[in-house]
Amino acid sequence: MTRAVVQGVVLFLLPFVLFGIYLLIRRRNPLLWTHWSSQSLWLTIAGLSFVVLSLIATGLLDERQTGAYVPTHVENGRVIPGHFQ
Repeated sequence: MTRAVVQGVVLFLLPFVLFGIYLLIRRRNPLLWTHWSSQSLWLTIAGLSFVVLSLIATGLLDERQTGAYVPTHVENGRVIPGHFQ
């Protein structure tokens, strides 16, 4: 679960980081709000689009497990991890 949250945050922040790098290449100060104010809406939309597209791609392309799930249990004093049958 933590990996999914971190991945979503990184994908959301990606357009902001790229725009900051663009400002550095153009020799502008990326810490001034005047450079960000006109672009903040579009950067937010781009970040949200990246997150939504990654969720859709994960849902469509992720490997599916078939069969019944057997949860973790103890047999004869040994812990048997959960698995699909």
